[in-house]
Amino acid sequence: MNKKYWMTGLLALLLAFSAGCGQKPAAAPADTSPESSSGQAQTPQEDPDHAATGDLNEAAQTVNASEGTTNPPQNTAGEGTGTPADTKDVNATETQAKKANIKLYYTDPEIIDLKEASKEITYSNEEDKYTKAFEGLQKSSDAELNPLWSEQITLNSLKFDKGALTLDITKPAEANLGAGGEMFALDALRKTFFQFDEVKSLELLVDGNQTESLMGHVELEHPMTRN
Repeated sequence: MNKKYWMTGLLALLLAFSAGCGQKPAAAPADTSPESSSGQAQTPQEDPDHAATGDLNEAAQTVNASEGTTNPPQNTAGEGTGTPADTKDVNATETQAKKANIKLYYTDPEIIDLKEASKEITYSNEEDKYTKAFEGLQKSSDAELNPLWSEQITLNSLKFDKGALTLDITKPAEANLGAGGEMFALDALRKTFFQFDEVKSLELLVDGNQTESLMGHVELEHPMTRN
């Protein structure tokens, strides 16, 4: 009898167990894991402050990269308000140019006396000043002042060194004067160049050579010096 009850109880347990296994499982709660039901990873939400900082850093990197490739500024020297190179050259030339009033010596139409006159010259250096002075002796705009040094006379070279001034000329026969004219011509040359304090001696060469006389009448000193 007891055996019968035991068997009946065991059977009931088996039936209850079978009924429990056959029931449908309850719905699982919403999946909050990083992975979705499809097995793919979900992108986590970024912190707003962190995202803003990242954007700023990225923008700064972009600006820095852009600055690294920026072309260097073009050289604008001589443009805009600067002084053009040509203007500078002109200004330098004007600065170097000097003016001076010098004395020049001529004779009267009858070649009786030596006459003094003044003239303003423009020059760039000492040798240019002496060249302009010699050229002044060859020209006159006054009919009463006759040049003793003809324009037919060519100044081949002029050199100034430590107070010594050397002129080398070529003189054609047509430029010769008489004894009085030759004496005046040499006096005019001396007075013209010895007005410059720095000139201590004057050497006159004809075609590169020393000659006894310039025009055949008056002895020529080598060199001429201040009296």
